[in-house]
Amino acid sequence: MNSSEQLTHFNEHGQAKMVDVSSKEATVREAVARGIVFMQPQTLRAIMQDEIKKGNALQVAKIAGIMAAKRTSSLIPLCHPIPISAIDLDFSIDQVQSSISIEATVKTIGQTGVEMEALVAVSVSALTLYDMCKAIDRAMRISDIILVKKSGGRSGTFIREEHKTTADEPPDTLMKEGA
Repeated sequence: MNSSEQLTHFNEHGQAKMVDVSSKEATVREAVARGIVFMQPQTLRAIMQDEIKKGNALQVAKIAGIMAAKRTSSLIPLCHPIPISAIDLDFSIDQVQSSISIEATVKTIGQTGVEMEALVAVSVSALTLYDMCKAIDRAMRISDIILVKKSGGRSGTFIREEHKTTADEPPDTLMKEGA
């Protein structure tokens, strides 16, 4: 952590506090998070063929992720309640890896970002897939829940290094992981 970065969730006495964002300008903010659920091939087939006894696993997981993003401030103690403008969850099926990738995109116009909302959406969506399918596959594995991209606000744009493309922001505006 360099000298310009500080842990803002603690006061001068080291006690937890919610960050004061009242002086920040409201801007369009977006965050994209991703995670993967690995499973047995027969579990993936059952999901794809809508044969899960509890219902359509992907649709229930999508609704759960949306609901979770909206409740993030109730789950993460120092998160601000944020008026969310849009939430989208997409699923990508990889039959070779026997996995489902979950990607959440969350948007707002506000004084603080929606990274936590996107991460919570992916996490709860993955947990819901597990819950929907655990009767047939308790060995499922939730993995690699990461922030892929965030934009808006004073800190600018962050794009995870391995997800950059030539269409992304110019390199001088990107923050590198761990920088």
